[in-house]
Amino acid sequence: MNWLRDLYDWVLSWAQTKYGASVLFILAFAESIFFPIPPDILLIALALGHSSNAFKYALLCTLGSVSGAFIGYSIGNYSWLTATGEFSAFANFFFDSVPGFSVELYESIRSLFVEWDFWVIFTAGFTPIPYKVFTITAGAFNINIMMFALASIISRGARFFLIAWLIWKYGARIKLFIEKYFNLLAIVVTAVLIGGFVLIKYVI
Repeated sequence: MNWLRDLYDWVLSWAQTKYGASVLFILAFAESIFFPIPPDILLIALALGHSSNAFKYALLCTLGSVSGAFIGYSIGNYSWLTATGEFSAFANFFFDSVPGFSVELYESIRSLFVEWDFWVIFTAGFTPIPYKVFTITAGAFNINIMMFALASIISRGARFFLIAWLIWKYGARIKLFIEKYFNLLAIVVTAVLIGGFVLIKYVI
């Protein structure tokens, strides 16, 4: 996986250039469709370098990610299946080329959308689950576009603005915590949030 580490380092190197903000938007956009490196790493580096602009970077990251999510949705909605319902050549290219994106995973997501719709997108957007997988499958399964948009904006915005706030509030000393524990924290928060709604729906 040396190529992945090299790609990670390449992404991080943009924080030292005047193009960092632009690359952050492009990276967030691409990560919602196919790119394997999450934009968080560049967001953290940029926010650490210019903490006064941390929320500006979070906004750019959110706009890029949500914009890319709509492209992913469109790919799934218009280019994923043939007229006979089989996977298109484009879909098979994604299965073969995008890390972690398999036919088995695609099929397992179908039942999740049926049961949870909004919360599936929210969970994928806020936690380290590969967001690209869910943007494309949401389109392929023809998930309500307004619900998809709302879940994407809330989840992506919450994730990136929370990172920006932590950097703005605590500076460099919070960096190690974010890198080691932020994803775990995001999973716990999401589980508690969804668990609360499940409790309301089925118990109360």
